[in-house]
Amino acid sequence: MANLKVTLIKSAIGAVPKHKKTVEALGLRKLHKTVELPDNPATRGMVKQVSHLVKVEEA
Repeated sequence: MANLKVTLIKSAIGAVPKHKKTVEALGLRKLHKTVELPDNPATRGMVKQVSHLVKVEEA
């Protein structure tokens, strides 16, 4: 199964509270940190919701 590399590129400080929780649920705590997540519909939906805060690459 493919993975996604998700990197936090913009701070979630001024973001909507729901988006802050989504970023944290993705496992992103600090700027410019990267996590590898499975490529499934749940992860894709979370990434789409906070697409303005993260960068996504296929791994």
